[in-house]
Amino acid sequence: MIPNAASAADFTVSSPAVGSNYMLPATYTCDGVGMSPPIRWTGAPKNTKGFAVVMDSAAPEGGYHDYWNVWNIPAKRKGLAASNKRVGTTGGNSVNRDAAYSPPCSKGPGDKVYTIHVYALSGKPKLPKTNSASISRDELLAAISKKTLKEASIDVHYSRP
Repeated sequence: MIPNAASAADFTVSSPAVGSNYMLPATYTCDGVGMSPPIRWTGAPKNTKGFAVVMDSAAPEGGYHDYWNVWNIPAKRKGLAASNKRVGTTGGNSVNRDAAYSPPCSKGPGDKVYTIHVYALSGKPKLPKTNSASISRDELLAAISKKTLKEASIDVHYSRP
């Protein structure tokens, strides 16, 4: 298995920024620069027509907080660079409702877990082709539900100083 990767059978996602302990460096949180982390994936099905990415965490009150929602990622891509703003279409996050990555900034002590999901898709979702803060995690997941060939995810951890 690739170091710092999690898999769904042969489809895997990893991040070169995450250490062997799966800790998310502060650079990618509100305690740092707050840019999106670099991610890579391998083993997508041969008939993949594109990808979508969601970064979320379980909310203590139930449901999810989402930090990053991206779709329309071309099938030829094998990942996203740190601070990605050029590849794919970005939806709104549940933190500040902007069409952008919102860095994790969990309150309270202790380790928090954030999951980065990558979805291999059989076609493009029927969603806007330009960044749209009105598209939420739930709307993205609904739009790709019948187009998802495989999903891979990785849990990363962060504990605020």
